[in-house]
Amino acid sequence: MILAISMFLPALLGLALPFLSKTSRAFRNGLSLGIQGITLLAVIYIFFKPQALELWTLSPMMTISYGTDGMGSFFALLISLCWILVSVFSIRYMDHYHSSRENLFMVFCLLTESALISMCYADNLFSMYLSYELVTLCSLPLVLQDRTPDAIKFGLKYLFYSMAGAFMALTGMFLFIIGGNESLMFADQLSLGFSFFVCNPKTLLGVFLMCLGFGTKAGLFPMQGWLPTAHPVAPAPASALLSGLVAKAGVLGVIRVLYYLASPRAVAGTWVQTVLLSLAVFTVFMGSMMAYREQGIKKRLAYSTVSQISYALIGIFLLTSDGLHGAMLQVVFHAVVKICLFLSAGAFIYTTGKTEVKEFNGIGRTMPMTLLCFTLASISLIGIPPTGGFESKWQLCLTAMGLELGILSWLIPVVLLVSAVLTAGYLLPIVTNGFFPGKTSAFAEGDYKESKLMWIPMIILVVIAFGFGMFSDFLLGIISGL
Repeated sequence: MILAISMFLPALLGLALPFLSKTSRAFRNGLSLGIQGITLLAVIYIFFKPQALELWTLSPMMTISYGTDGMGSFFALLISLCWILVSVFSIRYMDHYHSSRENLFMVFCLLTESALISMCYADNLFSMYLSYELVTLCSLPLVLQDRTPDAIKFGLKYLFYSMAGAFMALTGMFLFIIGGNESLMFADQLSLGFSFFVCNPKTLLGVFLMCLGFGTKAGLFPMQGWLPTAHPVAPAPASALLSGLVAKAGVLGVIRVLYYLASPRAVAGTWVQTVLLSLAVFTVFMGSMMAYREQGIKKRLAYSTVSQISYALIGIFLLTSDGLHGAMLQVVFHAVVKICLFLSAGAFIYTTGKTEVKEFNGIGRTMPMTLLCFTLASISLIGIPPTGGFESKWQLCLTAMGLELGILSWLIPVVLLVSAVLTAGYLLPIVTNGFFPGKTSAFAEGDYKESKLMWIPMIILVVIAFGFGMFSDFLLGIISGL
């Protein structure tokens, strides 16, 4: 019962909202936040009390069923907590939209949250694949929200890439079965052994295609093209959700395939690991370089997401427990930090109407709290101690250097270091020019007024990033026990 509440309650409210369109805006917002609060409480309960739910059996191999384990519960907790914070921010951000459009935004936000949580709790590959497809269909209207020609164009691009990734994942699933694996059920716990995985050329190709297909959501090269184009045309709250949480659906899919369906020890040392690691390393460098060159603030952050999520993918593709722990740390810190950065950028755009980086010179004079949150989030994303971003990157570098991966053993730390320098290069100038513009300031003190409803969620996210960074052993202990 509790499991069903956590997965379906947001969707039920989302489907009911069109019938509540004539009610007051305050009532709808309050009801939405209340339902998300109940969902969060249900997820927390499930974290300590495992649940199971079977909905439909098509065949012995294809069942729509859900069960809770440490990994799924961890992702669900992260998603439901951050979702509420973004929803609080969106109350003020969306007030300039027509009531009907704002209502639709809330509908698809709630539907997307349900799809993501159901993906977290799927206990087999078939159920997870269906939820993965639902995440795409429910999040697409968030990109199309403004209905401009660019929004439609890049929304369709998002759909095309997502469908292509889903097709690759489905093809990989068939190869996995044809190769001799008769079960699509995930292991009861994290598997680092050989388990019942049948390793042969067909299943290895299937595993590769599934990782590349699910990796589309995470922006893994060459399937990253949707991410830097869809984010800028979506409203800032939608960009925050897409970057911080929806993209993590790809990360979760890859983890499930490599650690709960296949066997890390069987895949380690094969061409699959080498190619996936090489793609992730290239994605880190390419994303950082593109972000460094980009002048639009939201597109710069979108390219940054391409780079930073591949940090986590590198840790996953190392196929060791230490690598996975570092990846999970990166998942948490990237989610809270990147959401904070997108919300900060959204507050700048909402308040000033400006979108280019150079137009924010002196913004600190009129929006000091928002720029302070942007600054602290930037420091964490770069990986400066004692922030959480440092701990995850340090763990990944140590793990890579301790493995026999040939040139990749030292190339991974080098690329991560170069990426950190580039991250500083594309984030810190916004901070320095915002607080110390000299004579080039585009703002005078008191030009605009900050909204507390916007920067309170940012402060909470910054506190989480720095708190877990300074006490990372606590978070690492939780991750190690998944």
